[in-house]
Amino acid sequence: MMNTGLIHIPYDRPSRKARQTFDWAYDNAIHADQAGFTEMMVAEHATQAWECIPNPELVIAAAARDTTRIKFAPMAHLLPYHTPASLAIQVGWLSRILEGRYFLGIGGGAYPNDAFLRGLPTDMSENHGRVRESFEIMKQVWKREPFQYEGQYFKGGFPEEQEAIQVGDEQHKMADYSPWGGKLEVAVTGLSPESPSMRFAGENGFIPVSIFSGSKILKRHWEIYEEAALENGHVADRSRYHVSQTVLVADTDAEAKKRAMEGGIGYAWKHYLWPIWERFDLLSGFVADKGARPEDVDLEWICDNVWIVGSPETCVRKLNELFEFCGGWGTLQVESHDYMDDPAPWFESLQRIVDEVAPHVKLPEPASTAAR
Repeated sequence: MMNTGLIHIPYDRPSRKARQTFDWAYDNAIHADQAGFTEMMVAEHATQAWECIPNPELVIAAAARDTTRIKFAPMAHLLPYHTPASLAIQVGWLSRILEGRYFLGIGGGAYPNDAFLRGLPTDMSENHGRVRESFEIMKQVWKREPFQYEGQYFKGGFPEEQEAIQVGDEQHKMADYSPWGGKLEVAVTGLSPESPSMRFAGENGFIPVSIFSGSKILKRHWEIYEEAALENGHVADRSRYHVSQTVLVADTDAEAKKRAMEGGIGYAWKHYLWPIWERFDLLSGFVADKGARPEDVDLEWICDNVWIVGSPETCVRKLNELFEFCGGWGTLQVESHDYMDDPAPWFESLQRIVDEVAPHVKLPEPASTAAR
């Protein structure tokens, strides 16, 4: 069965207070765990009013105490903007707290204002280099072996642990913040058609996560990932592939459409996502998919052609058609939206995605037969 995850950006209305944003994230985690979701990703952004969680680890730590099955990940820690050694220690400790229910999402950042805030070039020309350099330091820290690193962007090291002076003397021992079980699963998100993040994920055998921006782009993402994975001796396994989408399920197509367009999904797309996607030419992938014209696009067109919205049968059909074209994936990451004022339809939809949609989506073939 296709796994179902939640990606909490969170696309909350900018008028929401910080406590409301935190509580909504926590409530989504509790309901997703109860519904049978396999994982929840919590995004990290510093300057976007609509994407307003700068510390995903706070949500993860709070929700971990009151959930039992679901795995959590920051999606993603933006490595150019963190001190690598400090982040490695924080990540390692949180993975130990969750005892196997944690994996790490890493990324380079998408918004120039986030770079400006940190005094970095707003064309983000340094970001991919910073990601690679930062993660190299983090891996060295987790090994807990002495090293000293000085790169183009970052410095870091790990001190040599001193021997105990006498039996029972622990004052010189180094705390162990290496990841739980000795290894972390790592995931990387990609959006642009020729995403360098997909190549980076493939090179390192990481979990690829595509932000859905058109079926042809999804197909291209997998090609980039698979090529890089095979070149570097990794198995390109579609069951590890994650794709995030806007999804809402109700009894009928008409009811689902109403709840989406008149609820948090429609509000976020009308006031935030649609303008952004037009500015960065991200809707063109969907327009090309449907053989439409840019002037055809309105909110209803987006609902019918971009989102997975409808009855369980309609959502299953749309996903299976997409799987057939692009090859499929193992985990559907449902993009969360702001239904704080009337959460019942949203939480009903989460349960129905697990119970009535996911079991009927045809999974990709096993990696043993899919890999070249």
